[in-house]
Amino acid sequence: MFEPLEGGCLCGAVRYRVTAPPISSGYCHCRMCQRSSGGPVQASAEIPVDGFRLVKGRLKAYRSSERAVRHFCARCGSQLTFRPALDPTYISINTPTLDRPEALAPVMHIWRDHRIPWFEIADDLPRHATDGPPVGS
Repeated sequence: MFEPLEGGCLCGAVRYRVTAPPISSGYCHCRMCQRSSGGPVQASAEIPVDGFRLVKGRLKAYRSSERAVRHFCARCGSQLTFRPALDPTYISINTPTLDRPEALAPVMHIWRDHRIPWFEIADDLPRHATDGPPVGS
């Protein structure tokens, strides 16, 4: 049974609740995630849209590409979510923004072709050169 999770931004102005188990989770090595997070990878978990809700504050949206919309706290700039721009069935939460990020461990790496050569994660998870399997498969 899935226990609901909560998370939020650095300054506390935005809080959210996850009430559904993740469809998938992983590390993304793509350049957009590197740039938006300021790190060599972005850890995220995909949640059905009806399993995510804001409980405090508002998010600022940024359409980072034709395919994606990213959401940030307007006050502190923390990136909290990513969702497909068209007809989203899931929302990706940046797992480090959870109060208990250990609850949603990554299960794969995607966009490994974009990996920064000086950074490597030593695990046995599957590695995909570009996008991984379709979300939910």
